[in-house]
Amino acid sequence: MIQDIGFIVFDADDTLWDCQGHFEVVMQRLYDELLPWTGTREAAASELYATERKNMRLLGFGVKAFTLSMLETAMRVSQGQMSANTLSDILRQCYTLLEFPCTPLPEVKETLWQLAQQGRRMVLFTKGELLDQQHKLERSGLARYFEHVEITSDKREADFRLLARKLGAAPRSLVMVGNSLKSDIAPALAAGWRAVYIPFHVTWQLERHEHFEHERLTEISHFAQLLSVL
Repeated sequence: MIQDIGFIVFDADDTLWDCQGHFEVVMQRLYDELLPWTGTREAAASELYATERKNMRLLGFGVKAFTLSMLETAMRVSQGQMSANTLSDILRQCYTLLEFPCTPLPEVKETLWQLAQQGRRMVLFTKGELLDQQHKLERSGLARYFEHVEITSDKREADFRLLARKLGAAPRSLVMVGNSLKSDIAPALAAGWRAVYIPFHVTWQLERHEHFEHERLTEISHFAQLLSVL
C-alpha cells in the first residue's frame, strides 16, 4: 500500500486512452508504400525510427512532428520517387491522428470516479504538442477529474521537480501513474516521487526502456488495481 499521498499524477496517452495504437495503423501505411525500396516492413520501420530520432531535438513529440518525419522518410527512402498522390494519402492519414476517439481504456473512468469520491487530488501530466493534448483530454471526457493539467514538451527529472514545486508538494507525497518506464517512471523516481507502472500492449520505439525494479515503484496489470495499492 502507498500511503500519505498528496497528489496522484496521471500520464495521458496509453495510460488513460489508446494513442499509440492509432499511430501504428498510420505507420503501417507508410511501411506498405516503402516496400519497393526497403523490401520488408521491418526495414521501413527502422528508417522511420532513424528519422524520428534525428528530428526529436528540434520537433519534439506530437502529431505534427510525426507527420514531418513520416513525409521526410517517404521522400528520402524512395529517393523522391514516391508519387504526389501517395504522399498526399500519407498526409491525410496523419491528419486522422488529430481527431481519433480518445475513449478511456477499460476501468479508467470508473477508477477515476472512485478516487474522486475518496477525495483524492488528481493531476494530469502529459507531454506533446499543447493544442493536440488539450483536444485529446476534451475528447476523453475525463477533464473534470483533474484539478491541474500540465502539458510539457518532454518529461525529464527537472520537469517532475518543477511540477512538484508548482503543486507545493513534497516529492515523496506524489505518485506518478503511467505506462512509460522511460518518460513516466524513471524520471519520477529520480525526482524523489513514488510511481505506479501500468504496461500498455504496444510501446513506441523511442519510449522503450529496459525493465527495472525500485523500492518506490509498484507495477500493476490493470487500471482498477490502483484502488488496492493507493
